[in-house]
Amino acid sequence: MIVKVNKLPDSAVELIITLEWEEIKKVYEEMLTDVVTNAEIKGFRKGKAPRDVVEKNLNRQSFFEEVLKKVVSDSYSNAIAQENIKPIIYPKVEVISAEENKPWEFKATTSEFPEISLANYKEELAKKNAGEKIWIPGKEEKPKEEDKNTRLNKNLEFIIGNSQFGISELLIEDEVNKLLSELLAEIKKLGLTLDQYLISTGKNAEGLRVDYRDKALKTLQLEFLLSVLAEKEKITVSDEEIEKALEEIKDEKTKEVLTNSKYQLASLLRRQKTLDFIAGL
Repeated sequence: MIVKVNKLPDSAVELIITLEWEEIKKVYEEMLTDVVTNAEIKGFRKGKAPRDVVEKNLNRQSFFEEVLKKVVSDSYSNAIAQENIKPIIYPKVEVISAEENKPWEFKATTSEFPEISLANYKEELAKKNAGEKIWIPGKEEKPKEEDKNTRLNKNLEFIIGNSQFGISELLIEDEVNKLLSELLAEIKKLGLTLDQYLISTGKNAEGLRVDYRDKALKTLQLEFLLSVLAEKEKITVSDEEIEKALEEIKDEKTKEVLTNSKYQLASLLRRQKTLDFIAGL
């Protein structure tokens, strides 16, 4: 296997993977052996048909497509391990060539965790929030105390607006697709088609995707910000905090799910602690 790695802007990575036919043939033989073992062909007991008979009855195009899927999956996994690449999304794959008795080549494009440059949030927010609290008697009405959510949203807006996020288009596109899939599921629950939904909102498919791109970018900026800031501020969750959170859950099904997935619960608690930290700046 030959792997060529191209580092693209905003933490995107392109891998060109080439495999010799001998490597493909090995996978082909392994998969064909499995097919022969489980083949049910008239005139033969299951798994007892001769190999040549099984091959004649194969849909070769469909079989080669299955071989290609396995080759791509296995070689991609080996390539990212070999090149020490840490993708955070599934790759976008493009087959360059896949002919019998010739080397196979494909391109996989993915993205690693983006580079993020945070604003000097502690010092800048301290100045900003202190300035907003200054009140001169007789000049204007005394400012009201902000509630926690208002303070959180203002602080988040400031930090995100003054930080730099190297988020690749590949990540944004992936998030847009997730959000649109969720929207389609909701539309289906309402008994509507996508066309009916678009008519009711006065939008077209292209406009909807543009709107969701903005939403996707904001979602990614928030999630990456919380992840990086939690690391920077060493925000952690103790076993005692996890157990206390489980005790406070009233719904038994939810408690059972989170008891069996404490890592997920720890992630949720860490996220909330990070939001509380930002609200308190």
